Amino acid sequence: MSLRLPPAVTRLVTWIDENLLFVMALFLLAFIPLYPKIPLWSPIEQYIVRVRIEDLFIFGSAVLFGIQVLRKKVVWRSPMFWMMVAYAIVGFISTIVAIFVIDTVPQQTLHIGKTVLHYVRYLQYFSLFYILFASIKKRSQAVMVVAVVALTVLAISLYGYGQRYFYWPVYSTMNREFSKGVRLYLTPNARVQSTFGGTYDMAAYLVVALPLLLACAYQVRRKWASTGLHWVFWLGSWLLILSASRTPFAAYVGGVGLVVFITGLLQKTWMERFQFWISRTLVVLLFSSMLVYYFGSDLRDRLGFALNSQPQIKATIAGFDDQRKKLISDDVLNQFPVTPTRLQAMLPKMAEPPKQSISTDDAVSQIALASPPPVASTADQPPTPVVKVTPKPKPAAGGPALPGDVYEDIPDVEVVATTSANGTVTYVTRQKPRVYSECALKQELSLCIRQEVLWPRAIEGFLTNPVTGSGYATLTKESVDQFTEADSTDNNFLRTLGETGALGFITFYGCVVLVIWMSARHVRSEDRLVRAVSVGMLCGTVGLLLNAVYIDVFAASKVAQSFWALSGLLFATIAFDKIAKKTSSPVYVQPRIQTAGPATAVVKSKNFKRRK
Repeated sequence: MSLRLPPAVTRLVTWIDENLLFVMALFLLAFIPLYPKIPLWSPIEQYIVRVRIEDLFIFGSAVLFGIQVLRKKVVWRSPMFWMMVAYAIVGFISTIVAIFVIDTVPQQTLHIGKTVLHYVRYLQYFSLFYILFASIKKRSQAVMVVAVVALTVLAISLYGYGQRYFYWPVYSTMNREFSKGVRLYLTPNARVQSTFGGTYDMAAYLVVALPLLLACAYQVRRKWASTGLHWVFWLGSWLLILSASRTPFAAYVGGVGLVVFITGLLQKTWMERFQFWISRTLVVLLFSSMLVYYFGSDLRDRLGFALNSQPQIKATIAGFDDQRKKLISDDVLNQFPVTPTRLQAMLPKMAEPPKQSISTDDAVSQIALASPPPVASTADQPPTPVVKVTPKPKPAAGGPALPGDVYEDIPDVEVVATTSANGTVTYVTRQKPRVYSECALKQELSLCIRQEVLWPRAIEGFLTNPVTGSGYATLTKESVDQFTEADSTDNNFLRTLGETGALGFITFYGCVVLVIWMSARHVRSEDRLVRAVSVGMLCGTVGLLLNAVYIDVFAASKVAQSFWALSGLLFATIAFDKIAKKTSSPVYVQPRIQTAGPATAVVKSKNFKRRK
């Protein structure tokens, strides 16, 4: 005797079975950027990478995806499949070779665990692609994904405002102590990072999301939807400017400019193209300039550091500024009814920080001066104090010269271990004068750290084994046996090349190039949604590649997870576009999923209609 459920319960169970993976995909798309980096536990206590709640949600979604694949309820094969499989194989071989052949990873649990952890993290990032691609079964679901991205950018922008002006909590991963989930607040001059673990991660996420939102704003037919997307786009742009991150800002400018250019090319006549280019370029320049003028003082200062070290660029900028002063002098700007200072005073804010709370600056100082816990090596030191963007003071008489991006002569901190007669090890923190290289004094400390330390070590890792590299998390060590608390090359191309060699470079960026290739092939689609997503992902991916020259964006969890998830959206919409080209019907039939019942009819979205 079989149990017969009531019809309402049967319909609910059927709906859950058909849509649970999509619900989880939408949840992850919003939760990953929005939930702060509060850890659950540390798989490797000495390391900065920690397990967080989104890792559990991603794992659960991946398990659900696997179950649906076994039940043949979802289509998961795509042009991306074999490229990702190739990278997974290369990464596995690179790990084995590093441990057992070239000995760049010591055969110790601590070192092997860190290398394997990084390899698994890349596979986790890729899993978001399949979860989004397989879960989007209808065109209307793709529209919902875009809406969730817009709401997420709106939410992180609002949180960034609260963080800047209302002392909302900051959870940073800028060093090992912060990554334990310490609740902090920003000082007035600190750089906003919203719900992300650092300013660069937040800015890199916006480099991907904002071109997508702008492309959709240009393509959507409904005026209210277009207006809303534009508002969210500019709020996200404001937040990116508050991050004061120069490379992401340059990538943002390149990505947004590419959106305007490509969308203009899609107009029917050359007259319409020129009108679009001129009008949209003026709007983007006007609003961007206003945001930088009113909120970008830190960004302007940091851009000035880079320009001061390049005489030719500095002279060119100075020439443009002279021409600007002929049109609008500084005196005229100061007579505006609302100056940056007046606007800051007018904005709603909290006067004092909450009691019994600690700022990011105070926390850094306390950590630097406190006695550290046992460390794995002398390189695993407590984080040194960071500098904040304030007017640069003149060096004291007889004091040391400072690099252009350093504002205070903060002593270096080193850990000294002493062993007593009974074998007890005691760690003592002591300060010593900080010494800067000639490069740092002439240019910038951050640039010269890359040029003199990080990038050469990545190249050395590649030369150690040009085929499969020296292994994950091996590029920042001074010696093979050294264990470092964090791993960063600040150039994702060199990092991939050094860790996984030429094969890893080709297969990993082959996946990224495939995103660009598929986007470029469908920017002229008759379907406005496909066109918008293709243009947005093409420009966002190009922007992220520009950002990768200076930051390890494809290894940053929130950025990488969101990027591969949106790539899944792209491939899903392209699948619908291919279906649309095979039928002249105004109704799209869903052949992607084979079910016992009739095929599901998907009616065109009201907001993104096909162009006749």
